[in-house]
Amino acid sequence: MIEINSIVPNFSLIGSDKKEHSLSEYKGKKIILYFYPRDNTPGCSTEACDFRDNNSIIEDMNTIVIGVSRDSLKSHDKFIEKFNLPFLLLSDEDETLCNLFGVIKEKNMYGKKVMGIERSTFIINEEGVLVKEYRKVKVKGHIDTILEDLKNM
Repeated sequence: MIEINSIVPNFSLIGSDKKEHSLSEYKGKKIILYFYPRDNTPGCSTEACDFRDNNSIIEDMNTIVIGVSRDSLKSHDKFIEKFNLPFLLLSDEDETLCNLFGVIKEKNMYGKKVMGIERSTFIINEEGVLVKEYRKVKVKGHIDTILEDLKNM
């Protein structure tokens, strides 16, 4: 599992634009890499819309947003279209990136224990170093915390 102040190993995943995306192609920009449980669920939709509504502010800080879930590209397409999301979503169906960041956790869903993504956000700096992590994220107010932290970097 990747730790704060460590260089994030290069990774490649297929994005919502049907192209392969690698961490190395974003060198020189900060990245908000956020992991969310599922497309089109209430909390995940609110979180995505918070990033959407602040995307121009984020871009003005030389930063891009990338969302990651285990959903299929088809599911991502519907999610992007429904909420007009201006950023890339990566499909991590085999949990490679999820495991690198240690976001797969045991969760309690309707009394059943299941393994799923724990809502988490990571900021990677221009050199590819993990500089900030937010685990067990509560959606309300999360975007404000991220924007404040970005301003202070």
